[in-house]
Amino acid sequence: MPLAIRPDAVHAAAARIRPLARRTPVLNNDAFDSEAGPRVFFKCENLQRGGAFKIRGASNLILSLPADVLARGIVTYSSGNHAQAVAIACKHVGARAHIVMPEDAPRSKMEATRSHGPDIVTYNRFTENRETIAGAILKETGGTLVPPFDHPLIMAGQGTAVLELLDETGPLDAIITPVGGGGLLSGSAIIARAQYHAVRVFGAEPEGANDTFLSLQAGTQVTVAHPDTIADGLRSPRPGELTFPVVRELVESVILVSDAEIREAVKFLLLHMKILVEPSGAVPAAVVLFHKLPPGIRTIGVVLSGGNVDLEELAKY
Repeated sequence: MPLAIRPDAVHAAAARIRPLARRTPVLNNDAFDSEAGPRVFFKCENLQRGGAFKIRGASNLILSLPADVLARGIVTYSSGNHAQAVAIACKHVGARAHIVMPEDAPRSKMEATRSHGPDIVTYNRFTENRETIAGAILKETGGTLVPPFDHPLIMAGQGTAVLELLDETGPLDAIITPVGGGGLLSGSAIIARAQYHAVRVFGAEPEGANDTFLSLQAGTQVTVAHPDTIADGLRSPRPGELTFPVVRELVESVILVSDAEIREAVKFLLLHMKILVEPSGAVPAAVVLFHKLPPGIRTIGVVLSGGNVDLEELAKY
């Protein structure tokens, strides 16, 4: 079966999202390199508009829609970063946004999303189903669903982060990104392997939300009910129908880290690089920092996917 996207879709996305997505910096840090071993190049999507890489996929899909479709509104579901990205993109094009968010979403993400003016519907993620709620809204409004990860335009948009990274660094031994539903990892794998066929691509996942890790072991999608981790952006219970085949074909492995290791990575990045990275974004940094990569990797690109974290939670670290 052909994969959901090709590299040219990522290049097309890079042109389409230019009005909304920033070209974020690529940073290096001697202290991190000394501790970790490989030379590490951080793609700082924590400095992206909306505080996360999600604006890339959301804007790629929304900016592709004709005016008559936008007039009926946009519907999505998200724990926070994708919600904010959809709200920003909808505000830009003048479309009404309906966003389904868990009632226990981080306060900073809820407030930031609300500031862009969408209609927010909250739900209990332990007893209610977000897709069902979104489906009812779609039926009522005739709007268009912009899913968090499982759509070709979303995947292509997310892949632009690694396209920019490699444009700046040139060839690297490896790339690693966080993996929730797989939009970022699949888009990154498509463009990284197209640019440099020998590059090794890894995913990073919390131990308490290890559905992609288990799915790769099983060779088919596995569901983890109610994932439990401080990395709230990676709590997707199951890899996507479109993203998983890409991950299975192009990603070498998914590597797990504990919540304690994630906290240490957040602290290290804040203390030594003076950048704030949310737990979900720090997961791949934790993999590198705690020497969990296979041997032989001398240079690696790490996508720090977001920087939206409640200060009250950060103070507990």
